[in-house]
Amino acid sequence: MTDFDQVHDRKGTGSSKWSKFSSDVLPMWVADMDFPAAPEIIEAISHRLSHPLLGYGVAREELKAQIVSDMEAKYGWAITADDIVFLPGVEPGFNMALKAMLQPGDGVLVQTPVYRPMLNAPGHWGMVRNEAPLTLGDNGYQVDLAGFETQLSKSKAFLFCHPHNPSGKVFTREELQAMATLCAKHDTLIISDEIHCELLFDGRTHIPTATLSDDAKNRTITLMAASKTYNIAGLKTAFAIIQNKEIRDKFAASRLGMVDSVNVLGLEATLAAFQRGLTWKSAMLTYLQANRDYLVAEVKRRFPEIRMVAPEGTFLAWLDCSALNLGPDAQAYFLEHGKVGFSAGWEFGEAYGQFIRLNFGCPRSLLEDGLNRMQRALKR
Repeated sequence: MTDFDQVHDRKGTGSSKWSKFSSDVLPMWVADMDFPAAPEIIEAISHRLSHPLLGYGVAREELKAQIVSDMEAKYGWAITADDIVFLPGVEPGFNMALKAMLQPGDGVLVQTPVYRPMLNAPGHWGMVRNEAPLTLGDNGYQVDLAGFETQLSKSKAFLFCHPHNPSGKVFTREELQAMATLCAKHDTLIISDEIHCELLFDGRTHIPTATLSDDAKNRTITLMAASKTYNIAGLKTAFAIIQNKEIRDKFAASRLGMVDSVNVLGLEATLAAFQRGLTWKSAMLTYLQANRDYLVAEVKRRFPEIRMVAPEGTFLAWLDCSALNLGPDAQAYFLEHGKVGFSAGWEFGEAYGQFIRLNFGCPRSLLEDGLNRMQRALKR
Protein backbone atom coordinates (compact mmCIF):
# COMPACT_ATOMS: atom_id res chain seq x y z
CA MET A 1 0.00 0.00 0.00
CA THR A 2 1.24 3.49 -0.84
CA ASP A 3 2.58 5.57 2.05
CA PHE A 4 1.14 9.00 1.30
CA ASP A 5 3.21 10.56 4.09
CA GLN A 6 6.46 9.65 2.37
CA VAL A 7 8.19 12.59 0.69
CA HIS A 8 9.76 11.71 -2.66
CA ASP A 9 12.52 13.98 -3.98
CA ARG A 10 11.31 15.12 -7.41
CA LYS A 11 14.14 17.53 -8.14
CA GLY A 12 16.13 16.57 -11.20
CA THR A 13 13.36 14.33 -12.54
CA GLY A 14 12.12 16.72 -15.21
CA SER A 15 9.14 17.70 -13.02
CA SER A 16 7.44 20.88 -14.21
CA LYS A 17 6.17 21.50 -10.70
CA TRP A 18 9.58 21.25 -9.06
CA SER A 19 11.54 23.04 -11.81
CA LYS A 20 9.67 26.35 -11.99
CA PHE A 21 11.19 28.02 -8.95
CA SER A 22 14.64 28.14 -7.38
CA SER A 23 15.67 25.20 -5.22
CA ASP A 24 14.89 26.99 -1.94
CA VAL A 25 11.21 27.44 -2.88
CA LEU A 26 8.52 24.90 -1.94
CA PRO A 27 6.25 24.53 -5.01
CA MET A 28 2.52 24.31 -4.30
CA TRP A 29 1.18 25.59 -7.60
CA VAL A 30 0.35 23.38 -10.61
CA ALA A 31 -2.37 20.69 -10.32
CA ASP A 32 0.11 17.83 -9.90
CA MET A 33 0.06 15.79 -6.68
CA ASP A 34 3.26 14.78 -4.87
CA PHE A 35 2.05 11.20 -4.52
CA PRO A 36 3.45 8.20 -6.40
CA ALA A 37 1.16 6.53 -8.92
CA ALA A 38 -0.67 3.40 -7.85
CA PRO A 39 1.55 0.30 -7.87
CA GLU A 40 -0.88 -1.31 -10.30
CA ILE A 41 -0.21 1.49 -12.80
CA ILE A 42 3.56 1.17 -12.46
CA GLU A 43 3.22 -2.59 -12.91
CA ALA A 44 1.13 -2.16 -16.08
CA ILE A 45 3.65 0.24 -17.59
CA SER A 46 6.53 -2.07 -16.70
CA HIS A 47 4.71 -5.00 -18.28
CA ARG A 48 4.12 -3.04 -21.47
CA LEU A 49 7.80 -2.11 -21.60
CA SER A 50 8.69 -5.80 -21.66
CA HIS A 51 7.64 -5.54 -25.31
CA PRO A 52 10.39 -3.50 -26.99
CA LEU A 53 8.30 -1.75 -29.65
CA LEU A 54 6.85 1.66 -28.81
CA GLY A 55 5.28 2.83 -32.04
CA TYR A 56 2.10 4.85 -32.49
CA GLY A 57 -0.65 3.57 -30.25
CA VAL A 58 -4.40 3.16 -30.42
CA ALA A 59 -6.77 2.42 -27.57
CA ARG A 60 -7.49 -1.27 -27.19
CA GLU A 61 -11.11 -2.40 -27.20
CA GLU A 62 -10.59 -3.44 -23.58
CA LEU A 63 -10.02 0.18 -22.56
CA LYS A 64 -13.07 1.41 -24.46
CA ALA A 65 -15.20 -1.30 -22.82
CA GLN A 66 -13.82 -0.35 -19.41
CA ILE A 67 -14.79 3.30 -19.88
CA VAL A 68 -18.28 2.30 -21.05
CA SER A 69 -18.64 0.08 -17.98
CA ASP A 70 -17.28 2.77 -15.63
CA MET A 71 -19.69 5.43 -16.87
CA GLU A 72 -22.63 3.10 -16.23
CA ALA A 73 -21.38 1.92 -12.83
CA LYS A 74 -20.33 5.31 -11.50
CA TYR A 75 -22.96 7.61 -12.95
CA GLY A 76 -25.70 5.50 -14.52
CA TRP A 77 -24.60 6.94 -17.85
CA ALA A 78 -25.21 4.72 -20.86
CA ILE A 79 -22.65 5.42 -23.57
CA THR A 80 -21.16 3.32 -26.37
CA ALA A 81 -17.56 2.74 -27.40
CA ASP A 82 -18.22 4.79 -30.53
CA ASP A 83 -18.96 7.84 -28.37
CA ILE A 84 -15.35 7.94 -27.10
CA VAL A 85 -12.58 9.95 -28.75
CA PHE A 86 -9.09 9.58 -27.26
CA LEU A 87 -6.93 12.67 -26.87
CA PRO A 88 -3.47 13.63 -25.57
CA GLY A 89 -5.08 15.89 -22.96
CA VAL A 90 -8.21 17.72 -21.87
CA GLU A 91 -6.77 21.11 -22.84
CA PRO A 92 -6.28 20.03 -26.49
CA GLY A 93 -9.83 18.68 -26.27
CA PHE A 94 -11.57 21.93 -25.43
CA ASN A 95 -9.45 23.83 -27.93
CA MET A 96 -10.37 21.26 -30.60
CA ALA A 97 -14.03 21.70 -29.67
CA LEU A 98 -13.93 25.47 -30.04
CA LYS A 99 -12.10 25.27 -33.37
CA ALA A 100 -14.48 22.63 -34.69
CA MET A 101 -17.80 24.08 -33.63
CA LEU A 102 -17.44 27.88 -33.53
CA GLN A 103 -16.20 30.71 -35.74
CA PRO A 104 -13.87 33.65 -35.04
CA GLY A 105 -15.86 36.40 -33.35
CA ASP A 106 -18.24 34.00 -31.61
CA GLY A 107 -18.72 34.35 -27.86
CA VAL A 108 -17.56 31.74 -25.35
CA LEU A 109 -18.82 31.79 -21.76
CA VAL A 110 -16.53 30.91 -18.84
CA GLN A 111 -17.18 31.11 -15.10
CA THR A 112 -14.43 33.08 -13.40
CA PRO A 113 -12.21 32.54 -11.61
CA VAL A 114 -11.11 29.68 -13.84
CA TYR A 115 -7.83 28.00 -14.62
CA ARG A 116 -5.67 29.73 -17.19
CA PRO A 117 -5.80 27.32 -20.17
CA MET A 118 -9.59 27.57 -20.13
CA LEU A 119 -9.48 31.34 -19.67
CA ASN A 120 -7.16 31.72 -22.65
CA ALA A 121 -8.74 29.20 -25.03
CA PRO A 122 -11.28 31.50 -26.76
CA GLY A 123 -8.52 33.94 -27.68
CA HIS A 124 -6.53 31.22 -29.45
CA TRP A 125 -9.25 31.08 -32.11
CA GLY A 126 -10.22 34.75 -32.34
CA MET A 127 -13.31 34.28 -30.21
CA VAL A 128 -14.75 36.59 -27.57
CA ARG A 129 -14.53 35.48 -23.94
CA ASN A 130 -17.63 36.30 -21.90
CA GLU A 131 -17.29 35.97 -18.13
CA ALA A 132 -19.95 35.00 -15.60
CA PRO A 133 -18.23 35.20 -12.20
CA LEU A 134 -19.18 32.80 -9.46
CA THR A 135 -20.43 34.68 -6.41
CA LEU A 136 -19.33 34.01 -2.85
CA GLY A 137 -22.17 33.72 -0.35
CA ASP A 138 -22.81 32.17 3.04
CA ASN A 139 -22.94 28.70 1.46
CA GLY A 140 -19.78 29.04 -0.58
CA TYR A 141 -19.44 29.74 -4.27
CA GLN A 142 -22.72 29.97 -6.16
CA VAL A 143 -23.98 30.53 -9.70
CA ASP A 144 -25.58 33.92 -10.36
CA LEU A 145 -28.14 32.65 -12.85
CA ALA A 146 -29.22 36.10 -13.98
CA GLY A 147 -25.65 37.12 -14.76
CA PHE A 148 -25.00 33.70 -16.27
CA GLU A 149 -27.89 34.05 -18.71
CA THR A 150 -26.89 37.59 -19.67
CA GLN A 151 -23.47 36.36 -20.76
CA LEU A 152 -24.85 33.12 -22.20
CA SER A 153 -27.14 35.07 -24.52
CA LYS A 154 -23.97 36.44 -26.21
CA SER A 155 -22.21 33.07 -26.39
CA LYS A 156 -22.22 30.15 -28.80
CA ALA A 157 -20.51 27.85 -26.30
CA PHE A 158 -20.29 27.40 -22.54
CA LEU A 159 -16.79 26.26 -21.56
CA PHE A 160 -17.57 24.61 -18.23
CA CYS A 161 -15.13 23.54 -15.49
CA HIS A 162 -16.96 20.84 -13.49
CA PRO A 163 -15.84 20.28 -10.70
CA HIS A 164 -14.52 23.79 -10.57
CA ASN A 165 -10.86 24.79 -10.60
CA PRO A 166 -9.72 26.80 -8.60
CA SER A 167 -12.59 27.07 -6.10
CA GLY A 168 -13.07 23.33 -5.55
CA LYS A 169 -16.83 23.78 -5.99
CA VAL A 170 -18.91 20.71 -6.85
CA PHE A 171 -22.07 21.86 -8.60
CA THR A 172 -25.38 20.57 -7.31
CA ARG A 173 -27.92 18.87 -9.56
CA GLU A 174 -30.16 21.92 -9.23
CA GLU A 175 -27.39 24.25 -10.38
CA LEU A 176 -26.45 21.97 -13.25
CA GLN A 177 -30.04 21.60 -14.36
CA ALA A 178 -30.61 25.35 -14.28
CA MET A 179 -27.53 26.03 -16.40
CA ALA A 180 -28.35 23.22 -18.83
CA THR A 181 -31.90 24.57 -19.24
CA LEU A 182 -30.53 28.00 -20.11
CA CYS A 183 -28.11 26.43 -22.60
CA ALA A 184 -31.07 24.70 -24.26
CA LYS A 185 -33.00 27.97 -24.31
CA HIS A 186 -30.14 29.79 -26.07
CA ASP A 187 -29.03 26.78 -28.17
CA THR A 188 -25.55 26.89 -26.63
CA LEU A 189 -22.93 24.16 -27.02
CA ILE A 190 -21.63 22.82 -23.69
CA ILE A 191 -17.96 21.84 -23.47
CA SER A 192 -17.67 20.24 -20.04
CA ASP A 193 -14.20 19.70 -18.56
CA GLU A 194 -14.78 17.00 -15.94
CA ILE A 195 -11.16 16.02 -15.33
CA HIS A 196 -11.52 16.27 -11.52
CA CYS A 197 -14.74 14.23 -11.45
CA GLU A 198 -13.42 11.49 -9.16
CA LEU A 199 -11.82 13.85 -6.64
CA LEU A 200 -14.87 14.61 -4.50
CA PHE A 201 -15.16 14.82 -0.70
CA ASP A 202 -17.74 14.21 2.01
CA GLY A 203 -19.58 11.50 0.10
CA ARG A 204 -20.46 13.65 -2.90
CA THR A 205 -21.16 12.02 -6.26
CA HIS A 206 -20.25 13.55 -9.60
CA ILE A 207 -23.06 14.29 -12.05
CA PRO A 208 -21.89 14.38 -15.69
CA THR A 209 -23.43 17.32 -17.50
CA ALA A 210 -24.54 15.11 -20.39
CA THR A 211 -26.70 12.98 -18.08
CA LEU A 212 -29.05 15.81 -17.14
CA SER A 213 -31.45 15.37 -20.07
CA ASP A 214 -31.65 14.20 -23.66
CA ASP A 215 -31.06 17.78 -24.74
CA ALA A 216 -27.92 18.04 -22.60
CA LYS A 217 -26.70 14.72 -24.00
CA ASN A 218 -27.00 16.05 -27.53
CA ARG A 219 -25.29 19.40 -26.95
CA THR A 220 -22.44 18.38 -24.62
CA ILE A 221 -18.83 17.47 -25.29
CA THR A 222 -17.54 15.84 -22.09
CA LEU A 223 -13.80 15.72 -21.40
CA MET A 224 -12.34 13.29 -18.86
CA ALA A 225 -9.07 11.58 -17.93
CA ALA A 226 -7.51 9.42 -15.26
CA SER A 227 -4.67 11.93 -15.08
CA LYS A 228 -5.65 14.09 -12.09
CA THR A 229 -7.15 11.37 -9.92
CA TYR A 230 -4.30 8.93 -10.43
CA ASN A 231 -1.53 11.54 -10.80
CA ILE A 232 -0.42 10.46 -14.27
CA ALA A 233 -0.81 13.75 -16.15
CA GLY A 234 2.65 13.41 -17.70
CA LEU A 235 1.43 10.40 -19.69
CA LYS A 236 -0.78 12.69 -21.80
CA THR A 237 -3.93 10.62 -22.13
CA ALA A 238 -7.55 11.78 -21.98
CA PHE A 239 -10.81 11.19 -23.78
CA ALA A 240 -13.94 12.95 -24.95
CA ILE A 241 -17.41 11.45 -24.73
CA ILE A 242 -19.66 12.86 -27.45
CA GLN A 243 -23.01 11.17 -27.97
CA ASN A 244 -24.17 13.45 -30.78
CA LYS A 245 -22.62 11.88 -33.89
CA GLU A 246 -22.67 15.09 -35.93
CA ILE A 247 -20.76 16.95 -33.22
CA ARG A 248 -18.42 14.00 -32.71
CA ASP A 249 -17.53 13.83 -36.40
CA LYS A 250 -16.80 17.57 -36.53
CA PHE A 251 -14.75 17.30 -33.36
CA ALA A 252 -12.66 14.39 -34.65
CA ALA A 253 -12.07 16.17 -37.95
CA SER A 254 -10.65 19.21 -36.14
CA ARG A 255 -7.35 17.52 -35.28
CA LEU A 256 -5.88 19.25 -38.36
CA GLY A 257 -2.42 17.83 -37.77
CA MET A 258 -2.15 19.52 -34.37
CA VAL A 259 -3.56 16.85 -32.06
CA ASP A 260 -1.76 13.59 -32.69
CA SER A 261 -2.21 10.04 -31.41
CA VAL A 262 -2.23 9.29 -27.70
CA ASN A 263 0.75 8.14 -25.63
CA VAL A 264 0.93 4.34 -25.79
CA LEU A 265 2.02 4.06 -22.15
CA GLY A 266 -0.70 6.47 -21.09
CA LEU A 267 -3.34 4.19 -22.59
CA GLU A 268 -1.99 1.26 -20.57
CA ALA A 269 -1.84 3.38 -17.42
CA THR A 270 -5.43 4.56 -17.89
CA LEU A 271 -6.70 1.01 -18.27
CA ALA A 272 -4.80 -0.11 -15.17
CA ALA A 273 -6.12 2.86 -13.19
CA PHE A 274 -9.75 2.15 -14.04
CA GLN A 275 -9.45 -1.62 -13.70
CA ARG A 276 -7.18 -2.06 -10.71
CA GLY A 277 -6.51 1.30 -9.06
CA LEU A 278 -9.67 1.63 -6.96
CA THR A 279 -8.08 0.62 -3.65
CA TRP A 280 -5.30 3.16 -4.18
CA LYS A 281 -7.85 5.81 -5.15
CA SER A 282 -9.91 5.22 -2.02
CA ALA A 283 -6.86 5.52 0.24
CA MET A 284 -5.66 8.62 -1.61
CA LEU A 285 -9.06 10.33 -1.25
CA THR A 286 -9.13 9.59 2.48
CA TYR A 287 -5.67 11.14 2.84
CA LEU A 288 -6.59 14.09 0.63
CA GLN A 289 -9.77 14.85 2.56
CA ALA A 290 -7.80 14.77 5.82
CA ASN A 291 -5.34 17.25 4.25
CA ARG A 292 -8.28 19.43 3.23
CA ASP A 293 -9.66 19.41 6.78
CA TYR A 294 -6.23 20.15 8.26
CA LEU A 295 -5.76 23.04 5.84
CA VAL A 296 -9.17 24.55 6.64
CA ALA A 297 -8.51 24.38 10.37
CA GLU A 298 -4.97 25.78 10.12
CA VAL A 299 -5.94 28.67 7.86
CA LYS A 300 -8.69 29.60 10.32
CA ARG A 301 -6.28 29.35 13.28
CA ARG A 302 -3.16 30.92 11.78
CA PHE A 303 -4.57 33.33 9.22
CA PRO A 304 -8.02 34.53 10.33
CA GLU A 305 -7.86 37.37 7.80
CA ILE A 306 -7.69 34.92 4.88
CA ARG A 307 -11.05 33.90 3.50
CA MET A 308 -11.22 30.29 2.34
CA VAL A 309 -14.18 28.12 1.41
CA ALA A 310 -13.52 24.44 2.10
CA PRO A 311 -13.09 22.71 -1.29
CA GLU A 312 -15.83 20.20 -2.04
CA GLY A 313 -13.59 18.48 -4.57
CA THR A 314 -10.19 18.63 -6.33
CA PHE A 315 -6.92 19.00 -4.38
CA LEU A 316 -6.85 22.77 -4.82
CA ALA A 317 -7.72 25.54 -2.38
CA TRP A 318 -8.63 29.11 -3.33
CA LEU A 319 -7.51 31.62 -0.70
CA ASP A 320 -8.64 35.25 -0.63
CA CYS A 321 -5.81 37.27 0.93
CA SER A 322 -7.32 40.70 0.25
CA ALA A 323 -7.54 41.66 3.93
CA LEU A 324 -3.79 41.14 4.36
CA ASN A 325 -2.93 44.09 2.08
CA LEU A 326 0.00 42.30 0.46
CA GLY A 327 0.06 44.48 -2.63
CA PRO A 328 -1.30 43.78 -6.11
CA ASP A 329 0.04 40.21 -6.28
CA ALA A 330 -0.32 38.02 -3.19
CA GLN A 331 1.50 35.12 -4.84
CA ALA A 332 4.56 37.30 -5.47
CA TYR A 333 4.59 38.38 -1.82
CA PHE A 334 4.64 34.80 -0.50
CA LEU A 335 7.21 33.78 -3.09
CA GLU A 336 9.59 36.59 -2.13
CA HIS A 337 9.15 36.58 1.63
CA GLY A 338 8.18 32.97 2.37
CA LYS A 339 9.90 31.00 -0.41
CA VAL A 340 6.66 29.18 -1.18
CA GLY A 341 5.33 29.06 -4.74
CA PHE A 342 1.55 29.16 -5.19
CA SER A 343 -0.42 29.76 -8.37
CA ALA A 344 -1.04 33.49 -8.78
CA GLY A 345 -4.65 34.56 -8.48
CA TRP A 346 -4.45 36.88 -11.49
CA GLU A 347 -3.86 33.83 -13.69
CA PHE A 348 -7.51 32.91 -13.05
CA GLY A 349 -8.90 36.32 -13.98
CA GLU A 350 -7.79 39.93 -13.81
CA ALA A 351 -9.78 40.64 -10.65
CA TYR A 352 -8.07 37.99 -8.53
CA GLY A 353 -4.57 39.30 -7.86
CA GLN A 354 -5.23 39.16 -4.10
CA PHE A 355 -5.95 35.42 -4.28
CA ILE A 356 -3.66 32.41 -4.35
CA ARG A 357 -4.34 28.81 -5.35
CA LEU A 358 -2.75 26.26 -3.06
CA ASN A 359 -2.21 22.60 -4.01
CA PHE A 360 -2.75 20.38 -0.95
CA GLY A 361 -2.20 17.13 -2.86
CA CYS A 362 1.05 16.37 -1.04
CA PRO A 363 2.41 14.64 2.06
CA ARG A 364 1.18 16.35 5.23
CA SER A 365 4.71 17.45 6.15
CA LEU A 366 4.98 19.47 2.92
CA LEU A 367 1.58 21.06 3.52
CA GLU A 368 2.65 22.02 7.04
CA ASP A 369 5.93 23.40 5.67
CA GLY A 370 4.00 25.54 3.19
CA LEU A 371 1.81 27.01 5.94
CA ASN A 372 4.87 27.66 8.10
CA ARG A 373 6.46 29.55 5.21
CA MET A 374 3.31 31.63 4.80
CA GLN A 375 3.37 32.42 8.50
CA ARG A 376 7.01 33.48 8.41
CA ALA A 377 6.31 35.72 5.44
CA LEU A 378 3.45 37.47 7.20
CA LYS A 379 5.51 38.07 10.34
CA ARG A 380 7.44 40.60 8.28
